Amino acid sequence: MKPSRPLYEREPELAAAARAVDDLCGAQAVGGLLVFSGEAGLGKTALLAEIRAMAADRCTVWSARGGETVTSVPFHVVRQLLQPALDRFPPDETRALFGDWYDTTAPALGLAEPSGPQPDPQGVRDGLDFVVARLASRLSHRPLLLMVDDAHWADGESLTWLASFTARLGELPLLVVQAHRPQELAERNASYVADRDAERGSDGQGTTTRVALRALTPDATAELVRAALGEHADDPFCREVWAVTGGNPYEAVELVAKVQDQELAPVEESAGQLRELGASARGSGLVARLERLGTNANRFAWAAAVLGTDISQELAATLAGMSSAEAADCTARLRDARIVSGFDPLEFVHPLIATAVYRSIPPATRTAMHGRAAWAITRAGLGAAAASRHLLEVHPDDDQELVAQLREAAGQHLAVGAPEAARRCLERALEEPPRPKDRAVLLYELGCATLLSSPPTTVQHLRAALDMPGLDDGLRVDATFRLAAALAHNNQLKDAAISLAAEAARTAPGPGLMRLQAAHFMWEGMQATEDDGPARSRRLTRNADHLKGRDNAERALLTLRAFDAMLRGENAQLIVDLCERALIDGSPARGLGWTDSEWGFELPTMVGITYAFTDQLDRAESLFGEAVRAFEISGWSGAHLAFAHTLLGMVHRRRGRLAEAEGFLREGLRLADRVGSGLPVHWDAACLLIDTLLARGRVAEARKIADRYHFGPPYPSAMVLPDGPCVRGRLLLAEGRKEEAVAELEAAGAALEPRERFNGIWAPWAGDLARALADDDPGRAAHLAARARVHAERFGTDTAIGEALRCVSLFAPPEEAEQLLADAVRHLEKSSSAYEHALARVDYGVAIGSHRELARAQKQAMACGAEGLAARAQQARASIRSAE
Repeated sequence: MKPSRPLYEREPELAAAARAVDDLCGAQAVGGLLVFSGEAGLGKTALLAEIRAMAADRCTVWSARGGETVTSVPFHVVRQLLQPALDRFPPDETRALFGDWYDTTAPALGLAEPSGPQPDPQGVRDGLDFVVARLASRLSHRPLLLMVDDAHWADGESLTWLASFTARLGELPLLVVQAHRPQELAERNASYVADRDAERGSDGQGTTTRVALRALTPDATAELVRAALGEHADDPFCREVWAVTGGNPYEAVELVAKVQDQELAPVEESAGQLRELGASARGSGLVARLERLGTNANRFAWAAAVLGTDISQELAATLAGMSSAEAADCTARLRDARIVSGFDPLEFVHPLIATAVYRSIPPATRTAMHGRAAWAITRAGLGAAAASRHLLEVHPDDDQELVAQLREAAGQHLAVGAPEAARRCLERALEEPPRPKDRAVLLYELGCATLLSSPPTTVQHLRAALDMPGLDDGLRVDATFRLAAALAHNNQLKDAAISLAAEAARTAPGPGLMRLQAAHFMWEGMQATEDDGPARSRRLTRNADHLKGRDNAERALLTLRAFDAMLRGENAQLIVDLCERALIDGSPARGLGWTDSEWGFELPTMVGITYAFTDQLDRAESLFGEAVRAFEISGWSGAHLAFAHTLLGMVHRRRGRLAEAEGFLREGLRLADRVGSGLPVHWDAACLLIDTLLARGRVAEARKIADRYHFGPPYPSAMVLPDGPCVRGRLLLAEGRKEEAVAELEAAGAALEPRERFNGIWAPWAGDLARALADDDPGRAAHLAARARVHAERFGTDTAIGEALRCVSLFAPPEEAEQLLADAVRHLEKSSSAYEHALARVDYGVAIGSHRELARAQKQAMACGAEGLAARAQQARASIRSAE
């Protein structure tokens, strides 16, 4: 269907749209992004209507529009886009369409009630990606066109989703067309599609085209005037229309309509009246025109402006205090005056009109109408979340019912993955203000709402809540636990431990105290530096070794004890026994679960890591596989899922499946990059990826990762998985920067030895330092290797012993070295550490000069994906042939 009037001087814009639609509908079905920007009234909406008509016979078109008064309504634009399409499916088919994302994403679209743990906003966005991709695939015979008008007024949740979604448009037969006002979008500081080209893939698929609309020239304005008023409109009259409107198409059309209404002759003698007529099309002139329609029509227009978009006649009538018949009469008059269009729902003809009407309402009246709108929406059974956008506009007045409604709305927003909307509600509730006894609880709720999005804000609110009366003992414990987690995620581990110790000192014996003590042990032990690590380890041993794992508090302490013992290199069998007591039926599912909101995901993570470094790799892989599934099912696909992939990468690295490890670790970094930068998971994933790339012999790639993620001093306050300085020292050695490597490894040893952290697999500084010093200081190097062997034998895993023997062999006479390497091969063959086994075989083959042993080692290195090691074995075989 063609728009009601032609477009003038929009040939380049229409040509860009035609190319984009042709690309979408062509044999390759190339998706893309088409962005139109321009000030109000330049014809963005008309242009989108023309594009819709252009694509109607070739594409499936879904559209949405932002609104000035609904920017605080989460997922408002997304719902407009997707709900009409999803409404066509029966409930069972809709659920099947969403798959595992149903519980996470359907509530955000208003298709289901929230259930399960609070979703991560990133998970909701990923679920939306999945659903749109599924819908697009079902429409394979008709590519999908998504249109978003007035994107500068889209809600934040929709903006953020569109920003990430459009980064992968090349993968889908889908075109996104959006229009916005540049100044308004910049003022909202929204991260939206127009600024996200840097994240688009480099595969050449998908295109991004931006077009800035300009005002009409005098010639185009004259053409518009004559099309409406006749060819007899003279040049001075047309020139004055252009001067009055500045070439703004909307204002020019409205002015011409006024000329027609006034039956004004379009000639030079009438040109002097155009400025007065033009003023009536906008601002105060529009308001005066509205007032001339009568009190009822004016009041009804106010009600419509307060409601914003998709205006229900019944709701507007209720808000205006009039009958249905009166509302129908007002609607007719407003339609005739070109102020609104449609019937039920209504829309304002142009956003400029809606803005002018809304801003014309006296402030006190506008506030009262928002309050009445909230009441009407609540009375209609639409819920606190739907009413919250109006409650946000009501002036503070010590209204405790309003505080309760805003808290309820915040809970509903959190349940659908909109923490920013929840934050706005709770901050507004604090302004009301709440009763003094409720203020601390409200601050606690506000802190919990911002935990995923802004740890510093969480710290501020939870500290304030704990500093005032009002929290019962249970909430104080939970607030302190969450405060510590936020501090830790904000790189303030020492402060986290101090806060936990202070609260524990005032907490009576019981489950709450044990929870605080466990968290205190955890964040103390996770620090990169510590005043007296051995003393903490002794306290932890006294608190945990006798426990059976009867409840989560006991399991938490057992987990922490096992993790600490692993870092210290205590007997591996003892450590595994501690882990077994920390789990129920070998799984955290019925104990310390991955999505447990009381204890957090860190504890089951520590069990899995402990298994990984005690040669229990099957157990570790099973646990981390559960983590991925749990996070995906719960929609926790931000930093949590990134960490789960990183942990699986760690398991594959320990197994010697280096290519698989690299894949998981790169995916972990990709997922983490979507969330932010400099996160703890970035350090862990980068550290493990560097270590993996070094094992593969790809030193230059390892350096690129180190530089990209600033892997090096200053290190974060939390320990890195595995020990960061040790991995950096290994990188420096591989690059031939021996002096720097020695300094880095010596610093690592100086930090770890006083804490009695002797696990040489977690922190291989001693072995690598011994190798670095072998030529320059062989005595010290041999001493380091011998001490590392003692610690490895105390630890008792085949990997640790085999690696230690391999290092010690460097400093032994040839015959003894051969036997040491044979023993290393024997131990590592029994372990799951295939890469370290291949290393030992290469060393052993070289030591005994065995072509056959080296061939076997080369094959094993290739199976691991260790191309560099395989090449070394090949070179050694060639040397043996030459010698023969």
